[in-house]
Amino acid sequence: MKLPVSTEWLLHCATSLAQLEPGATASAAQLADYYDLPAPYLAKQLQALVRAGVLSATTGPRGGFRLARAASEITLLQIVEAVDGASTPYECREIRRQGRGALPPEECRSICVLAEKMAGAHRAWRASLADVSLADILAELSAHAPERTRSRLTGRT
Repeated sequence: MKLPVSTEWLLHCATSLAQLEPGATASAAQLADYYDLPAPYLAKQLQALVRAGVLSATTGPRGGFRLARAASEITLLQIVEAVDGASTPYECREIRRQGRGALPPEECRSICVLAEKMAGAHRAWRASLADVSLADILAELSAHAPERTRSRLTGRT
């Protein structure tokens, strides 16, 4: 499975926003500068997290993005699905029914074993991401990471 590069961007941006003081925000421009990313495209991607209820956005001189809920309530799966959707990456086209190797219809009444295994792998991947919150990620960062992120991202401590 290959995810778009914007998935990495948003996972890191959400983690950075989770390190800010309560109520603090960071603009798309600040996040883009922090990670050396194209600001207009990042701003568009951040809006996907707003639509998904992961982030909230405010306008004005102190506006920007912040977590819409507690970090413990936001999973990696929610972030990934906001960008990439929830559809399975594998689509069985039943080629076992085609060509010289075509199976007879009576042998194709149940789901293809390969489709079944791929669906199981996708469910396991989703469950793994659903089990990890932003708070879990923060707990694994070094003790000085939040202060460093706050000072470099917003210029405030």
